[in-house]
Amino acid sequence: MASSEFWQRLSASLNSSREWESGVNAQAPRTDHGKSRLWIAADVITIVTAAAIATLYEFRTGPMAGARGFWHGTLIHGRSMGILLALLLGFTLALIASSRRMHLYDPRRINGFLHEQRLSAEACFTSGLLLTGALYLIHASDIPRTIVLVTLGLVGAALAARRLVYRILLYRRFDRGDGTRNVLIVGTGPQAHALRHHLESMRSLGYSFKGFIDLGDTGSAPNAPKNFRPGDVVGTLDSLFQQARQQFIDEIFLTTRCDRETVQGVLEQARVQGVDLRVVPDLYDGLALSSPVEYIGQFPTIPLHCGKVPELGLVFKRCFDMVFSVATLLLLSPLLAVIAVIVKLDSPGTVFYSSERIGKKGRVFRCTKFRTMVADADRRRNELLHMNERDNVLFKVSNDPRITRVGRFLRKYSLDELPQFFNVLTGEMSVVGPRPPLTCEVKEYKLNHLRRLDVTPGITGLWQVQGRQDPSFASYVSLDVTYIDNWSVWLDFKIILRTIGVVMAGTGS
Repeated sequence: MASSEFWQRLSASLNSSREWESGVNAQAPRTDHGKSRLWIAADVITIVTAAAIATLYEFRTGPMAGARGFWHGTLIHGRSMGILLALLLGFTLALIASSRRMHLYDPRRINGFLHEQRLSAEACFTSGLLLTGALYLIHASDIPRTIVLVTLGLVGAALAARRLVYRILLYRRFDRGDGTRNVLIVGTGPQAHALRHHLESMRSLGYSFKGFIDLGDTGSAPNAPKNFRPGDVVGTLDSLFQQARQQFIDEIFLTTRCDRETVQGVLEQARVQGVDLRVVPDLYDGLALSSPVEYIGQFPTIPLHCGKVPELGLVFKRCFDMVFSVATLLLLSPLLAVIAVIVKLDSPGTVFYSSERIGKKGRVFRCTKFRTMVADADRRRNELLHMNERDNVLFKVSNDPRITRVGRFLRKYSLDELPQFFNVLTGEMSVVGPRPPLTCEVKEYKLNHLRRLDVTPGITGLWQVQGRQDPSFASYVSLDVTYIDNWSVWLDFKIILRTIGVVMAGTGS
């Protein structure tokens, strides 16, 4: 099937779609209300700042004098400035409404930077026309037009610049593999290959293709693609969710026709596993009830299940991580310098020890801490396996002969972990979260243990403050999963406060 024919058929199906008669109980698409609120707040701050700058420019005054003039001239006995504030509020509401209608508060639905810039300019221009029209209708001749024009110009430039910076930072994250959504495509027919090509050709979407799930439909259509790259087909429908767990899949796209029972079963498993599920709308005679078409780039899909993501909370968590890490490193910089000197003088070797750890979604990174063992500690690890006091996955020896004198003290008060705040700054770790495991540990994980890797690892966590002396790996995993399932900002604060008490008590080892 030619590509153009496929897209024409796909487009035509949207015009003739009706309720999906199979009766799959679909869930409404996910709306990132937290992220939308952040974008709206940023727009409000931009408008207020632009208006303040325009006012200061018009009256050639400084910020303090302008504030005093605003208080006495506007809030106490001013009229024209009061009208201007009302118009500014109207302009703000108009801009928010226009931006929401154009999906500017959901940037992933926009096809690229230039399209986003055009929509942003259109929203600003439309809102500006409403503002100037209101000025004309109320005959507000005493309001300086310079303030209005400068405000509109600054808002337009600031919105364009802010979105440009956002796109640059977003694309850099995607290039590093951060923030991308891992995808499995069910089916190996022409629709599946078209979707795979679309996702890989548009990096702005932030999707990472992880493989096809074979349902035996490769040759079910004329001219169906028969050549696959090595490793493209990763499993069958029976192993779908096993592959989803192993590869940390965020979304599954169903691109081949299946019977009602099969789709219902996949949907129920997707809900249990917390994986989003979408279907290509031309696969069925109609669409799922209450499930509007969502475009992934230019590719229409129907969301059958979309999990809720606490976007606002995660943004706050990241901001807190950065502020807390910078403050900690600055306040404790003298202590860090002293520890570095003592470690160097205590035993031969480097000051820092760096090891490969497994982070969120299986990403490998270098975790840094102060060296607390002799230089050849890794080589001597196998000699001590018979002394292990933990389960097979974890390794712990109370009187480990490889630990140096200074290292034992650093471990007792968890001071060796301080350099990991640099990992927090780079986004590889968080202040609170499951501890990042070693590569050799992950190799021993069972499928359900991989849930620990669904979130960003942390310096401290629920296990560190509640089950630190428990040798059971099952308890270790259970506490981490409990943290993931019940995460909140308040829970992070409580863990940090309890960590301070644990560190002061010197219960580390």
